[in-house]
Amino acid sequence: MKKRNLLKRILTLGVAAALSVSALAGCGSKDKTAQKKDTQTAAGTEVQNKGTITVAASPTPHAKILAKAGEILAKEGWDLKVTEFEDYVQPNLVVESGEFDANYFQHQPYLDSFNEENNTHLVSVGGIHYEPFGIYPGSKNDLSKLEKGDDIAVPNDTTNEARALLLLQDNGIIKLKDGAGLTATVNDIAENPYEINIVELEAAQVARAKDAAFIVLNGNYALEAGFTVSKDALAYEKSDSEAAKTYVNIIAVKEGNENNEGVQALVTVLKSDEIKQYINDTFDGAVIPFED
Repeated sequence: MKKRNLLKRILTLGVAAALSVSALAGCGSKDKTAQKKDTQTAAGTEVQNKGTITVAASPTPHAKILAKAGEILAKEGWDLKVTEFEDYVQPNLVVESGEFDANYFQHQPYLDSFNEENNTHLVSVGGIHYEPFGIYPGSKNDLSKLEKGDDIAVPNDTTNEARALLLLQDNGIIKLKDGAGLTATVNDIAENPYEINIVELEAAQVARAKDAAFIVLNGNYALEAGFTVSKDALAYEKSDSEAAKTYVNIIAVKEGNENNEGVQALVTVLKSDEIKQYINDTFDGAVIPFED
């Protein structure tokens, strides 16, 4: 009798153990299936890493625009690395050396002049925006207050100085020699009825020339100085002017890298409607998207 009861207990325990193992096995199988599903779901939303795009840029507005572009590029699998430069020389040199993929700070006339003067081999891969050149207040806040002997500060690099002088001419302050255009310098001033002194400064320093009666600024340096075209410019280039078309800010690369996949992705995003809207909403007319 005892043996029979013992055998019954052993059989009962055995069945219970088997059921427990089966239950545990079932739970384990379910967890693995769920985990596998979760992995597949994550993989379905995961963006394939396509690589890094390195760009040298002026702080404003270029780096700000690139920051917005970087958000879009990240969704496409690109990592956009932007390094800010305060001058107009290093951004070209680091692209020429291959340290950076591209730069975003200049217009075509400046690039052409830089290549010629420095034996570099940089080319444009797309125009993105233009920045109306403007005459802004210095020690005076109205062009009608201009007096003989006043100082007017302008950028000293070849193309931007010419642009500043052309704007002064358009506003009747000076008159340039016939034929003086994108390479005009102070030596091309034919008439100077106000006997103004043109103070030539490195572009980044012009906004700091507060002792000058007026300052003539690139759009990006005007923004950095807290100026806006719509509120502060006493005169500026019009959107349909030849200057606006000529001085489009571009993405530049070293010759031979025009078809780099990352560079092409960058240009496509910068020309997108989303970026154009961002520019219009952010810069209050000081930066205008370029329409090809």
